[in-house]
Amino acid sequence: MTDAQALVKTLDFQLDTQSGNEGLLYDATLEARSVYNETIRLAKKGVDWDAIPDRVADDANLVKNTTQRVVAKALGAMENYYEYDDFGQPSHTKDGVYPLRANFTEGYNLSLTDDGDVAFRISAKPYKHVKGVLKGSEPHLDILKTALENDEWKIGTAEALFHNDNPELHVNLTNTEQTVRDKHDSRTAVGVDVNEDNVALTALSEGGVEDTLVIDFPEIKFERHRYFTMRKRAQNAGKDSIHDTLEGREKRLVRDRLHKVSRHIVEWSRQFEKPCIVFEDLKEMRDSIDYGTRMNRRLHHLPFRALQFYTSYKASFEGIPTAWIDPAYTSQRCPMCGHTERANRHKKRFKCKSCEHQDHSDRGASVNIAVKGVKKLDWNVPALNSLPVVRKVRRQASGVVDAPTVTHPTARGYQADGRMGVSD
Repeated sequence: MTDAQALVKTLDFQLDTQSGNEGLLYDATLEARSVYNETIRLAKKGVDWDAIPDRVADDANLVKNTTQRVVAKALGAMENYYEYDDFGQPSHTKDGVYPLRANFTEGYNLSLTDDGDVAFRISAKPYKHVKGVLKGSEPHLDILKTALENDEWKIGTAEALFHNDNPELHVNLTNTEQTVRDKHDSRTAVGVDVNEDNVALTALSEGGVEDTLVIDFPEIKFERHRYFTMRKRAQNAGKDSIHDTLEGREKRLVRDRLHKVSRHIVEWSRQFEKPCIVFEDLKEMRDSIDYGTRMNRRLHHLPFRALQFYTSYKASFEGIPTAWIDPAYTSQRCPMCGHTERANRHKKRFKCKSCEHQDHSDRGASVNIAVKGVKKLDWNVPALNSLPVVRKVRRQASGVVDAPTVTHPTARGYQADGRMGVSD
């Protein structure tokens, strides 16, 4: 059995720098590259590794703490080469910019502003700082703000870097009070299929499908479209001043709904033996979307990643690990016979052209995600001779409503009529 791991998060942010700061940061990343390359050169030359940090720092035009962190990363790379490379020492050095590595309060600092933003200060060069505010996803900002106000979190090292020519800050957080079980020590894979108006769940163990559930949340799609229409009308009327107000209201509403749905996903998953929540890796999904202007707008603004992140975040606090799988064909593959065809699916109805199996299309996709999760966890995939009757609940602002009849044993936290027994 593997040991539990401390809860660690790496959060990515864009840097909204003050005027003239971005050039200073860029120069510092070039200097970091020089520090990295010089460390590699001295290590290959046979210089005592303990002497390298001070030797490099004497000539580097960086804050000493940052120089030491970059040197440590270079020496770590050398150590890996010696351990795993049978062909000798590394011959390559870095080109272009290289991330600035810094300790919290020493090489960089973060603070909450009166406006609710997170301000940063990065020591790019001695006595020269890059300042501004962090921009990024609401889930990442929520966690960072919590960390700044909560002693349970330890804010660790961060890297300032350029990604696609844009400055970013990647911050590491650790919660020593929480531990997460290793995913390979799991006994149940919970497949999660996130859609425009619902999330479908399937719990799969070596004994077969334990349970399934579909949670509807149509109000998110409805509210997003409503606020889009309101902003469009305000813009056409020349009332651009209320644009930010409407956008803020929309974000708060959607974030509230996502928090509640993600909490219910974790609560539902907890009932099973050693669960591991399995998601589709949708990072590249938006890059491949091209269904016309209206549909593109709808899909590009769907909070797929936000819901996955909130769920993963809450699961971590319950000690539940998460895993990510390739989303290819999960919505087109028949969970019973494995036949894959695009024509199998029409809206919420799935009918296999090969074995005639019919199902709720999103529930079927969650089964396939769970199956891929089982394979990733290196178990034997059980035979799927039958699936439970689809059970649905609906999320709305007032709670969970709309309960169809349940024809199989109920899950913990849900009443026999299908209504969710978890309070908001």
